[in-house]
Amino acid sequence: MLFNSLVFAVFLPCALSIYWLLAKSFRAQNLFLLIASYLFYGWWDWRYLFLIAGCSGVNFIAALLIHRTTSPLLRKCSLAFCCLLCLCVLCIFKYYNFFIESFSALFQLVGIEWHPLLLKIMLPVGISFFTFQALSYTFDVYFNQLKPTRNAIEFFAFISFFPQLVAGPIERASNLLPQFQKARQFNPDVAQHGICLMIYGLFKKMVVADTLSVYVDQTFNNCAFFNSSLTCIIAAFFFSIQIYCDFSGYSDIARGVARLFGFELMLNFNRPYLATSFTDFWRRWHISLSTWFKDYVYIPLGGNRVHTGKLLRNLWIVFLLSGLWHGANWTFVAWGALHATFQTLAILRNKFFKVPTCHTFIQKVASILIVNIGVIFAWILFRAQDFSQLTTFLHTTIRGDYTPSLMALCAGMGPLHFGFCWCTVGLLAISYLFPADCKIEKPSHQLLFAALFILAIIFFGMPSGGEFIYFQF
Repeated sequence: MLFNSLVFAVFLPCALSIYWLLAKSFRAQNLFLLIASYLFYGWWDWRYLFLIAGCSGVNFIAALLIHRTTSPLLRKCSLAFCCLLCLCVLCIFKYYNFFIESFSALFQLVGIEWHPLLLKIMLPVGISFFTFQALSYTFDVYFNQLKPTRNAIEFFAFISFFPQLVAGPIERASNLLPQFQKARQFNPDVAQHGICLMIYGLFKKMVVADTLSVYVDQTFNNCAFFNSSLTCIIAAFFFSIQIYCDFSGYSDIARGVARLFGFELMLNFNRPYLATSFTDFWRRWHISLSTWFKDYVYIPLGGNRVHTGKLLRNLWIVFLLSGLWHGANWTFVAWGALHATFQTLAILRNKFFKVPTCHTFIQKVASILIVNIGVIFAWILFRAQDFSQLTTFLHTTIRGDYTPSLMALCAGMGPLHFGFCWCTVGLLAISYLFPADCKIEKPSHQLLFAALFILAIIFFGMPSGGEFIYFQF
C-alpha cells in the first residue's frame, strides 16, 4: 500500500476513525494498530506477514531470555541465536542470489565451471528496516539500556507500526515503544502539523521526485545515445534531488501520519545538502540508519577512541556494510567505499594538516559546494544498475559533447519537461529554507503553506508515480 495511492487515501481516514473511537483504552488502540499495520503490509503480499511476525516473535522471546537470566553464556547465546536467525533470513531473501552469482563469476575467472541453484523469490518490502529495528531492541536489552516489555501486542505493534514500517525511520525502542505503553490523547495542533508534514512529503515525492525521475531514467538508460556530458551532469544533479525528495518525502509522510495517531517519530533528515563536511552530511542524511551503525557496529568496534589505523578500519567496515545494506549490488558497495574514502581523506587531512574551522560565509559556502560535488558523484554509483551502465555514464560524462543539441540536453523529452524539472528544483529550494522539521509556529501560516503545496500537487504532481526508491531496501 503506497502513501501516494488512492487505496491509502481510503485506508487512512478509516483507520483514524476506528482508532480514536477506541481512545478510552490504549491497549485496544494498540491491538487495532497491529491489525491495521498487518493489513497495510499484507496489501503487497500476505505471505510475508509470516516473515515480520516471525522476526518480531524471535526478538521478543530472545529479549525476555536475555533479561531473565544472569548467566553471561546464556545471554550471549540468546543474542547470537536471535541475530543469526534474523540476519540469515535477511541474507536469504536479499543477498542469496547476489553472493551465489558473485562466487560463480569468480570461479569462472579461474576456469572453474559452476552452475549454482538460484532462488526465484521476491524481495519483501522493507525487510532491512524492520529487521534492524527489531535487532536494535534486542541489543538495547542485552546492553542493559532497556527493559524488555512482556506485552506481545505492544511489541508486535512497535515493530510493524505502519507509518514507518517499509522505509523508516528505523525507530529505537527507547523512543517509540514507551509511546505504546501509555494513553494517547488527540491534539488538534499536533494533528494539523502532522497533516502539513504529510502534504509537504507528498509534494516532495509527487511533484519533485517523480518529475525528475523521468529525466534521470532517460539519461542513465540512454546516456551513450545522447553522448552529452552536460546531460549526464544534469542527470546526476537531478538524481541527488530526486533521491532526497523521494526518501525524505516518505519520512515526512510517515512522521505526519504518526502524529495523527498520537505518536512522534524521530527526524530522519536535517537538510543534508547544507552539510559543511562529509561527516556532517552523515549526521543529516538517513539519521536513523547512521546512528544505528554508529551505536551497534562503529562504537563496539572501538569507535574513534582508538589509533588512526583502527579508526579507519572501523569507518570502512561501517560504510561497506551500509552500502551492502542498501541492496544486493556491487555498485552499492562501491558507493559505500567511496564515502569511506571521503572520510579517510578528511581524517588524514586533519591529522597531518591544520585545517581552519569554517567561520566566514565564503568558507561555509565553499565547504558546502565541495561536499555536494563529492556526494553527487557518489550518487552516480548508487543510481547505476551495474558497472556496465556506470562506466558508460562516466565515459559519456568525461568524453561526451559539452555543447549538445537541444534534444540531447533535454534527454529527448523536449524543452517543456526539461524546464519543468528546473521549476520543481526551484520550488524545493524555496521549501528548503524551512526548518528541518517543517515546523511553522503560526497555524495560519501552516495552513497557507499547506494550501500552496496542495495546489502544486494538483497541478504539477505526477499521479502515475511509482514506488518510493527505498522500498527496495
